[in-house]
Amino acid sequence: MDNIFLIVLESVLILLGIGFIGFWITQRRILPESMLGLLSTLAIDVALPSTVFANIMANFNPSQYPNWWQLPLWWLAFTAIALTLTLATRYISCKETRAEFGLSLFYQNGIFLPLIILSGIFGTGTPYVPQLFIFIMLHPTLFFSTYQLFFRKKTAPGNELRWQRIINPVLVVTIIAIIVQIIGISEHLPNFFIAIFQTLGAMALPLVMIILGGSLYINYHQKGKLYLIEIIKFIVVKNIIFPLAFTGILVLIKPSYNIALLFLLQSAVPPITGVPIVTERAGGNKEITTQFVFASFVASLLTIPAMFYLFSQFFPMP
Repeated sequence: MDNIFLIVLESVLILLGIGFIGFWITQRRILPESMLGLLSTLAIDVALPSTVFANIMANFNPSQYPNWWQLPLWWLAFTAIALTLTLATRYISCKETRAEFGLSLFYQNGIFLPLIILSGIFGTGTPYVPQLFIFIMLHPTLFFSTYQLFFRKKTAPGNELRWQRIINPVLVVTIIAIIVQIIGISEHLPNFFIAIFQTLGAMALPLVMIILGGSLYINYHQKGKLYLIEIIKFIVVKNIIFPLAFTGILVLIKPSYNIALLFLLQSAVPPITGVPIVTERAGGNKEITTQFVFASFVASLLTIPAMFYLFSQFFPMP
């Protein structure tokens, strides 16, 4: 599609526009900073699992896509490649911030941004959305169980592994929804039951982006020293080299369009917004990871549409 750049740009603009509203209302104290934690719990533990369940119920049919079980295996392949790229490129960062640089490179915003982009390009009823959820369902578990490994310091008090985050609601709901679809229980569920999750899930995207904007304001407001050179290095690697490298790999291995699309999305999005929080817990430099996340989000306004345009030259939309 010739105007794929504009389509993706519009999707990213919508996403960043909602995030800006969250940034603004937090700056104006319309949304108190103390409320962000409560809203974050509501979004991550209630709204997001609801949209996962509703989308799998409505748009995932195991008989029509019998290879669905391969999606988590493809995610493992993606993660292995991403880890290799992270270990190879993190050395361009200065030694003092190398752990933060690698941490921010490795853990991408694998759910929220791809969800908005897929919905913007293909519509809310696209089967690519439940495929995204199945593909990425182990990502939160990986994040919460391994981020400490980037730091040499011992785990700080209160930073122990929390099983409620490793065995998280998104993972549990994804597995339950898949089982329900496989054994055919969904056909016997009343419409109002599914409608409850659809209604709750509808608030996930705007709520998450408002929280994201508010969190970015708080983190950026406390940014301290500006690491300009490191930020430029990070944007070049995360926003440009990563998606270019994955595009090259995809051209070589030629997977199906849906797998290639998921790989491209995961490689092109900015870091997960929880990176500054876990950096602080691990005793790292929160200031620089905040700047990495903020700068990567801003740069993605152009880099994601550009990478999608390049991707479409090798993988035209079906």
